[in-house]
Amino acid sequence: MTFSSELWDRGAASVYDEIVRHPFITGLTDGTLDHDAFRYFIVQDSHYLRAYSRALSLVAGRALDEDAVSMFALHAANAIAVERELHTSLLASLGLTAEDVDAAGSGPTTTAYMSYLTAVCATGTYAEAVAAVLPCYWIYRDVGRELLKRSSPDPAYRKWIETYGSEEFDAVVESVLAVTDGLDVGAAERERCHQHFAMTCRYEWMFWDAAYRKLDWPVG
Repeated sequence: MTFSSELWDRGAASVYDEIVRHPFITGLTDGTLDHDAFRYFIVQDSHYLRAYSRALSLVAGRALDEDAVSMFALHAANAIAVERELHTSLLASLGLTAEDVDAAGSGPTTTAYMSYLTAVCATGTYAEAVAAVLPCYWIYRDVGRELLKRSSPDPAYRKWIETYGSEEFDAVVESVLAVTDGLDVGAAERERCHQHFAMTCRYEWMFWDAAYRKLDWPVG
């Protein structure tokens, strides 16, 4: 079994099943998802992608070969490009501006996820950092593939689905999986990788759930 398959089987398989059954995800394809929930998601995803770009830059700095350094550095830049291009067009279609995103700030789940990811990438080993950032690549790719089979009657939802269900994004994910499978990790480090991978998989579910419930800070 490859290391990535091992990570998925222990940390993602059951979570992924819950994700594809979540009403936020099913609502994208049948068009019933409340637009306010999707607005919340896009706003929070804008904040998340900025932090994810910084996390990928940390991974690039810890990479052990030049190809991996180049790949993660490129992905860090592309995360910002996606945030600017895809989200700008979606924000406009949803009646939102970049100023609205900044004013909204990051919600409780977004802040917790960003903080955990940054901490692992800054203080963990290279393998731990790769394991922590991997679910965002992998789960989005697989969700995109699944939703692409059904698409959506809503043009905004359809555009989001087509981005993450695309062959271009699939190639990006496969490159990260190849790096993951090439990692040389000992038993203790391997267990920490499993813990980080499982944790960020949970945060992926929580991110969509927070959007569905439009979760806000309880005080302040």
